[in-house]
Amino acid sequence: MIFGYLCEFINNDKSMNQNIKRIRKILAGLVLITAAAGFTSCEKYQWAPVKVDPEVVIFFQKDIQPIFTANCASCHGATKAPDLRDGKSYAALTKGAFISLPGESSKLYLKMEGADHAPRSSSVDKQTVLNWINQGAKNN
Repeated sequence: MIFGYLCEFINNDKSMNQNIKRIRKILAGLVLITAAAGFTSCEKYQWAPVKVDPEVVIFFQKDIQPIFTANCASCHGATKAPDLRDGKSYAALTKGAFISLPGESSKLYLKMEGADHAPRSSSVDKQTVLNWINQGAKNN
């Protein structure tokens, strides 16, 4: 339909310059309508952030270490404290005073929420680590 309308403009007796101006106006209008529809969409407000159930028991080796391995160990290896490599991370966290209660004020959680570390892990990962700390940060 739109293509036919555009062809009609091109084929009538008006000058080509006027036709091009009309086509530009039509295309600009379509772009504005599409953009307005995209910006007013409510879809982005329909998704609630995923919540981690604080009552579910979190295991260090099964739940926490994979977060460190995937997001942290590339920087926090042997040279940068805490050493978050598998087999060394729990000792490094407990000896380095990175874990304290309440979890919201622990050094580990505050670092994960900080601007320089925030993009490295998801909100689910951060909630999982926070819940693990609040559950006593057990080496289980």
